[in-house]
Amino acid sequence: MPFLKAADVISGQEGTITFNVEGSVEVGAYVKTFEATLEKQKEEIRTLGHRGTQHKTTGWTGSGTMEMYYVTSLFREMAQRYAKEGRDLYFNITVENNDPTSSIGRQTVVFYDCNVDSTILAKLDVENTALTEDTAFTFDDFQLLNSFSAPGLQANR
Repeated sequence: MPFLKAADVISGQEGTITFNVEGSVEVGAYVKTFEATLEKQKEEIRTLGHRGTQHKTTGWTGSGTMEMYYVTSLFREMAQRYAKEGRDLYFNITVENNDPTSSIGRQTVVFYDCNVDSTILAKLDVENTALTEDTAFTFDDFQLLNSFSAPGLQANR
């Protein structure tokens, strides 16, 4: 039976993330983990001739989380701008998985109109030598710019 070659499993360290904030691009080398999710909104539908409840997708919501090293003031600056001026800031995030060891290529996804849910304004922790912060966000649209190719399966020898 064919099996997936270990070399084609994508390493979580092999990739990039950038933030496009009002035309300025910031490389997010300080991001430790990133995850974005599309959650479908569904309605329960009952119909004649079917005793069960069916489900119809009626929309979606985009959200995500990032864990970052506490080394950038970018999100604190955005929070201050909103708190002092009332101007909220939306930005784009581009995430690329690109493991050179893998034969499946790269995947690039752009998340549009991202907005941070909450921001840590200051942090100290005597028990931790590497400060991190968790940030939740929403996004309003996305686009898959590059897709992985199908992995080649290895035949048993």
